[in-house]
Amino acid sequence: MDLDERKRIILKAIIQTYLETGEPVGSRTISKYTDLNLSSATIRNEMSDLEEMGYILQPHTSAGRIPSDKGYRLYVDELMQEKEKEVTEIKELMIEKTDRLEKVLKQVVRVLASNTNYATMITGPSYHRTKLKFIQLSRVSEYQLLAVIVAEGNLMKNQFIDLEEPIDDEQLLKLNLLLNSQLNGLTLGEISLDMIQRMKQQAGIHSQVVSRVVDALGEAIQPDEEDTPIYTSGATNIFKYPELADTARASQLISALEDKKELVDMLKETSSGEEDETGTGIQVYIGKESPIENMSDCSVVTASYDLGDGMKGTIGIIGPKRMDYENVVDNLKTLKVQLDSIFRKKDEPGT
Repeated sequence: MDLDERKRIILKAIIQTYLETGEPVGSRTISKYTDLNLSSATIRNEMSDLEEMGYILQPHTSAGRIPSDKGYRLYVDELMQEKEKEVTEIKELMIEKTDRLEKVLKQVVRVLASNTNYATMITGPSYHRTKLKFIQLSRVSEYQLLAVIVAEGNLMKNQFIDLEEPIDDEQLLKLNLLLNSQLNGLTLGEISLDMIQRMKQQAGIHSQVVSRVVDALGEAIQPDEEDTPIYTSGATNIFKYPELADTARASQLISALEDKKELVDMLKETSSGEEDETGTGIQVYIGKESPIENMSDCSVVTASYDLGDGMKGTIGIIGPKRMDYENVVDNLKTLKVQLDSIFRKKDEPGT
């Protein structure tokens, strides 16, 4: 007897319902649960076949069915295959998007330097208020789990979790259901201590798994300040302006432009400030207002950009105090719109 698609759907519904309720599952419950539009009699016949095949059991006469070890094994194997496929697709998408993003950002700073005749820089996007998409727990050994955490923006974190007590298939499935039903769609700030405590109580002897997953979740969806890339262009443009071209000033500016960490820190500091009155997110720092001491003879203009899914970064332009502010601001406004168009539209279905 073959386990066809209809039987698989009914088996999955029985297992998921039993995991949620802990009670044997009857045909009427399944008829409401699935979208198969089958009668209770037809479902009873399918359940009889599943019982004969060893995937479900009837603990008592006239009672509903519960999953057997064989049923759990099929469910777990298919669930893990499905999640592993999704994780693989996400990894491939991340590589593709990262490669495309790097090329676009490098082109942006080159075009901006050419259009303004100033030095330009742009950070790669970091992630803000990122929401959890799903958690996948799988067993590595009797006393170790692998937690795969995927968050909005396709951020992914792998975390090995050591167990104090061995865990069986049913307990692992219940933990997966518990974590995903409680945490999916939440940002880190929305996960309260009360919520964590309730989950730990429901997890029983495996409460430490909840704690470890929440810790890994924090690492996965917090912005990684250390790895933020920055791209620069037009450093030699500063020699076009006599007030910046003398040896001492030029040397200081070139040194500042080569210090990638200091540039990233500066752009993040400026982007965290209040938006200007027009709401464009453009900030202007003149002379000593600049966060970098070696740029005190310059003006720095910055703008934030938003690629969606909580992905945000900052663009910066450095030039003399007598820079053409109107041209710089116009260029930044145009770039903000172009970046939005390039990424948000291309990622929409059918584009």
